[in-house]
Amino acid sequence: MPNLATLFADLERFPLSILQFLFRVSIGLVFWYSGLTKIASWPTTILLFRDEYAVPLLPPELAATFATAVELSCPVLLLFGLATRLATLPLIGMTLVIQMFVYPESWSVHLMWMAILVFILTRGPGALSIDHWIARSIRPNV
Repeated sequence: MPNLATLFADLERFPLSILQFLFRVSIGLVFWYSGLTKIASWPTTILLFRDEYAVPLLPPELAATFATAVELSCPVLLLFGLATRLATLPLIGMTLVIQMFVYPESWSVHLMWMAILVFILTRGPGALSIDHWIARSIRPNV
């Protein structure tokens, strides 16, 4: 029977690139589905941004447009691992705005989103990404 040290050593050999891919897909889907919901009923989305979300400094129409554009573009970049680190930045900003101004009581969900996004930002998209393929073609020893 293997001991715990052996078991943990075996677990540590799990490919990081698979986790990076799963993190990219999972957080991307959170924002993607939110964006799809927004475009499904634009008048309702504008009402939500006016009455419930009430993002400061931006008119509801502009805030809704920005949010929807981010939610429908950044997840695609995450899925393919293209400009991955750059794609996390608007999502991190959006998460911070949601946490501070919209749903501050949902901090545990937003903390999970931030943890995933910061992991992707700091560790990159992994080997299962277009970014990795591009980096390898530019610098073959990567």
